[in-house]
Amino acid sequence: MAATRLALLRTAAALGLAAGSGITADAAGAPAAATAAVMAPVTALDGREIRAQLMPLRYTTLASEIGAKINRLAVPEGGRFRAGETLISFDCVLQQAQLNRAKAAETATEQTWNANRRLNELNAVGKVELDVSQAEVAKAHADVAANAALLSKCSVAAPFTGRVAEQKVREQQYVQPGQPLLDILDDSALELEFIVPSKWLAWLKPQQSFQVEIDETGKRYPARVQRIGARVDPVSQSVKLSAVIDGRFGELVAGMSGRVVMAPPPH
Repeated sequence: MAATRLALLRTAAALGLAAGSGITADAAGAPAAATAAVMAPVTALDGREIRAQLMPLRYTTLASEIGAKINRLAVPEGGRFRAGETLISFDCVLQQAQLNRAKAAETATEQTWNANRRLNELNAVGKVELDVSQAEVAKAHADVAANAALLSKCSVAAPFTGRVAEQKVREQQYVQPGQPLLDILDDSALELEFIVPSKWLAWLKPQQSFQVEIDETGKRYPARVQRIGARVDPVSQSVKLSAVIDGRFGELVAGMSGRVVMAPPPH
């Protein structure tokens, strides 16, 4: 009887210790806190600062399509330009001379063909000679078109409105076909790319607003989500987001970086 009473006292003491420590047991006898940790794993991004970099809406490198000397660079490095504006002009005296020569040859072949056609009406020329003169006219037309196309490459126009990020050449420099000339970008809107935990997909939606704190200015700016990545990285349990700065801020420049201020909505 005394042994039974002692066993009951020990059991009650053990239960009281567990209650005082805040530990409860689940149906399997394991602590509930451990079960919750298994069901909600911590990813590599949890608790870490989410960084983002400002990217231009569009950017490209303009390259030379011909071999020629640069006459003029119309927009300085860092300068702004509008779509269609001439950015680079080449010295194309040689290309112009080649076009003039092709046009002269075209005129000569057309005259020969017209003469042969009149002779053909009088049965004074053979069919082969007539066909050859006609082919020469077609060839001359093609030469003129080719030289005109080459001459059109003597100036480089801006494909979009933006700024010159870097000049890779200088005036009076001779460049080869395919040589990079200018890096240009469109900063009419600045985009952000960053990575967030994939479990955020439960509440994250396109056009959702948030803020980003830019290191270089020390200020916060409004932004909104544009696109959510199409694939989750199963190793890091993360997904890529694309966002855009919501508004125009003159102090912001492509290449700046900062901290994304975004949190799950309150439940």
